[in-house]
Amino acid sequence: MMHSLPVIQPDTPSLLGRKPAWLKVRAPGGPNYMRLKGRLREWNLHSVCEEAHCPNIGECWEDATATFMILGDVCTRNCGYCAVTHGKPVWEDREEPERIGRAVADLGLEYVVITSVNRDDLADGGAAHWAATVRAARRHAPRCRVEVLIPDFQGRAASLEAVIAAGPDILNHNTETVPRLYKVARHGGRYERTLALFRHARSVAPALPRKSGIILGLGETRDELVATMRDLREVDVAILTLGQYLRPSARHLPVEKYYHPDEFAELAVIGRALGFRHVESGPLVRSSYHAKRQSEEIRA
Repeated sequence: MMHSLPVIQPDTPSLLGRKPAWLKVRAPGGPNYMRLKGRLREWNLHSVCEEAHCPNIGECWEDATATFMILGDVCTRNCGYCAVTHGKPVWEDREEPERIGRAVADLGLEYVVITSVNRDDLADGGAAHWAATVRAARRHAPRCRVEVLIPDFQGRAASLEAVIAAGPDILNHNTETVPRLYKVARHGGRYERTLALFRHARSVAPALPRKSGIILGLGETRDELVATMRDLREVDVAILTLGQYLRPSARHLPVEKYYHPDEFAELAVIGRALGFRHVESGPLVRSSYHAKRQSEEIRA
């Protein structure tokens, strides 16, 4: 049985420019945050925590947890919600996988998330570099669990298989929004390609847990959101993250709605009713937020 969402009064245009109180976070700056920031600079590594302006950067970095972003910091796509720089990448660093592996070991991480920009300019979408990075992390820190938050590789099955063959513990690919909004929000992305990625992953590695995330507030309806969640369950996605879209700048898509925390809680109930093994749902939730805890729950 589906649960109806609480009735929340629609946001007026004058209020949408101001973030609600529940979206305010403390500015980062603790000792572990400063240490990790310094190490990333020292090793010439990128984190999506910084590039995507993640609101949880202070909390996660204080917990010595970070999401490494490989293949540079320039994306070949220009999604309407994303803060990562768009352009023509000229970056190539064959030593990056080894540096990440050594960084994971040096920081004593027990869980690491690896993601990347889209590299549609590369024949394999960067899959070989992806596989090398996962293997380096395994080699330097064999006890560390590795989650990969991958792009769609433009639907290349061989690229997906190369990453899976490297042995990640969780395969994550973000759906981001509902099908109707793909043309507006996900330039270069295809909703059916996202579902096909999970279907193929299931066929080649059925035991590998699959994970996806959706950002709310781009103009989706409740019915569209629940239908998208249902589609993800049909391709056996086990972990779902739901978070509020926060506009990075005036040139990005506007926030159409700020969801109340009670609505996020209700969506988590709906997600569990649909069969997700774990639903991380809240205004500040992002793909790698509490990723280690999610992994432990799936293992248990």
